[in-house]
Amino acid sequence: MPSNVVIEAIAYELPPHIITSLSLEEQIAANLEKFGIPLGNLERLTGISERRFWDPGTAPSDVATQAARKVIEESGIDPADIGCIINTSVSKDYIEPSIACLVHGNLGLSPHCRNFDIGNACLGFVDGINNIMMMLEAGQIKYGLVVNGESARDPVEPTIELLQDPNLTMEGFRDNFATLTLGSGAVAMLLTHKDNSNSGHIINGSVSLAATQYNRLCLGQRDSMITQPHELLVAGVELATDAWELCKQTLANWSDESIDIYIPHQVSIPHIKLLGKTLGLSREKIFLNVETMGNIGPAALPITLKMAEEAGRLSAGDHVALLGIGSGLNCTGMSVTW
Repeated sequence: MPSNVVIEAIAYELPPHIITSLSLEEQIAANLEKFGIPLGNLERLTGISERRFWDPGTAPSDVATQAARKVIEESGIDPADIGCIINTSVSKDYIEPSIACLVHGNLGLSPHCRNFDIGNACLGFVDGINNIMMMLEAGQIKYGLVVNGESARDPVEPTIELLQDPNLTMEGFRDNFATLTLGSGAVAMLLTHKDNSNSGHIINGSVSLAATQYNRLCLGQRDSMITQPHELLVAGVELATDAWELCKQTLANWSDESIDIYIPHQVSIPHIKLLGKTLGLSREKIFLNVETMGNIGPAALPITLKMAEEAGRLSAGDHVALLGIGSGLNCTGMSVTW
């Protein structure tokens, strides 16, 4: 549908600790040797050389709050005008209350500002954007805020302990190895009606598609993630292909020729390469940071979008394609005119 909603501002925070793939492998070197797997295989298989961790004990709500404060300060808006805050983190402080409630309280937002979480694996942030869009289009709110704080330390450190077990089987190793690709970060995005905007980064629309027959290929808990990487890769690319065709039918100018830059959710370099080849995407248009950030879950897409802007890869009027996919499986393509 015609959209009047813009991305007004994005801000992110990165953790202070850089954790190399090699340093993780060195902690499980005994079992790697037992299985005949050489050191350096994690980076060779995924293209991920490092990722980041927060200080031990850092709460997802605290870093989401930092990013939210930053985006409010940089945009210069009155926080009292924020009508809704949605958190989309996979990482949680508690089962309840919501992270959005904690961030709302940390920021001292208006008691009239709605606050709740949306969970949809790595697609959560895009779903948060879509929900804020509906409120803005309906005239219910003036500004909406989507926040996210991810901490890879929580699942990675217990996984390292599991992978150090001398009784570990090859099957157990395969099931848990993908957890080591996870990274951390925090991000916040402010959205508003185009009539209130100083940025003009308008969202043209989005299309979503589900393939929930694959809902057991990646099962995440706070301290673990069981993944079938090959099956997930094949099913994900298949769903993305179907979603791409639906985007072409639904969204204006959705083609490689008319899209200036792709901002994809990023799991690994081989995944991106296969996706790009299958969809016929121009490699030079795909902006990546997975090599040094790892898979940051739902925070990946908005952080990557902001990094692309900082790198000078976005110009006014560029057609930006946001490509999101999450365990479940669910996939969304979102069109933005920068």
